[in-house]
This record gives sequence, structure tokens and C-alpha cells, in this order.
Amino acid sequence: MRILVVEDEAIVARRLSRLIRDIVGAELERLDELDHLGDAMDRVLEIPYDLVFLDLNLHGQDGFELLRQAVSGAFHTIVVSANTDRALEAFELGVLDFVPKPFSRQRLGQAIARVSGQGSSPSVLGYLAVRRAGQVTLVPIDDVLYVKAADDYAELHTRDGHVHLHDKTLAKLEALLPEHFERVHRSYLVDLRHARRLDSEPGSRYRLVLEDETEIPVGRTRVQALRERLL
Repeated sequence: MRILVVEDEAIVARRLSRLIRDIVGAELERLDELDHLGDAMDRVLEIPYDLVFLDLNLHGQDGFELLRQAVSGAFHTIVVSANTDRALEAFELGVLDFVPKPFSRQRLGQAIARVSGQGSSPSVLGYLAVRRAGQVTLVPIDDVLYVKAADDYAELHTRDGHVHLHDKTLAKLEALLPEHFERVHRSYLVDLRHARRLDSEPGSRYRLVLEDETEIPVGRTRVQALRERLL
């Protein structure tokens, strides 16, 4: 696992890094520390990090403007901050977890476990941040019909017919999206609130038909679970 810590208090950064090394153990491939977000955003373009720990108050900069930039990346973001009154906003923007300061080893361990899909995270995501031409656009979750895998990226297909390319993989988005999104195929996540019916085809193949008549393939191993959710 490749991890970046972005924290401007040296004592906090050292303790955070020490606990990360202890928790991740042999799976830790790389651990870097930076204290300026500008440097961090340059670094993540060079290094394919899996996880970024981000403080929201970095040398007086607007933490949530920084967060919009961070959550559009291919990596998961865990906020470590004393600004607990803004935790809900952070989850709405797409952080994997929000660890309040002062933090314990146990709480940090819970956050790191979510990277591998262990444990649950709040389903309050309101937007997905998409980077395009150097700008970050917030795409409302309620506008997303389905998400399709696109190699190391994911395509967000919205109700207005647009397609937005997200830097995160389908698996990483699955860890963030609310429970009404279902993995119906290895390459598709669908918002079941927009599902109309499940059709069968010759050869034991299945298609999920959405309200706009889009047809999504359904994996054979996922048919039964999907049927139960559509009841």
C-alpha cells in the first residue's frame, strides 16, 4: 500500500506515520509526508498512491477547497481533522472516513480497514468530484444512473445523457457509493432506484433495464441477489 500523509503539524504527522506503519505492517510499500497541499497535489500526479491522509487546515488554506481537489483523485482520502462539525460535508464530498483529532490507534485502524472493504462507512455521499481540464466539477449522486468500469478509471453515466470520467476505479467507487448502488456485473454499478425490470435472455443471460430503457448486463452470480433487492 502506498500512503501519503498531508499534515502541517510535525508532531501530529510523525505520530500518524508511526501508527500507520504499525497498523499496515508488511503491506506498506511507501509512506510519504508533506505539509503543503500544493506539493501534495503535484506528488499524487507522480506517484500512484492508494491512500491519502489529509488535514483540512493546512497553513490557513480553505480545507474544503483542498478536499474537492483531493477526492477527485484515483486514491482514497481519509480526513484527519479537529473540525468535526464539518464531517458530514466531508463525507458528502467523497472521503472514505473522517478521523477526529486527537485520534487513537484503534480509530485509525478502523479507517484503514475500510480501504480493503472491511467495515462500513456512512452512506451520505452527495457528490462525486470529477477533474476535467484542470477544473473540479461536483456531479450530484442523484444524477448518476450507473457507473461503468473503464480500465483504471470509471465512467459516470448521468440522467441527462452525459458521461463523466472519474479517476477512481469501479472498486474504489463501490466503497464510497450509497447502498442503493448495486454491483450487478464486474463492470457495472447501478443505482437501483432507477431500475425498471430484470429481463432474461437465451443462454441464461440477464439484462437490467433502467427507466430510460438503458440495458445493463447482469452477471450470473449476481442475479439472485439482484432479484431479492428488486422485490
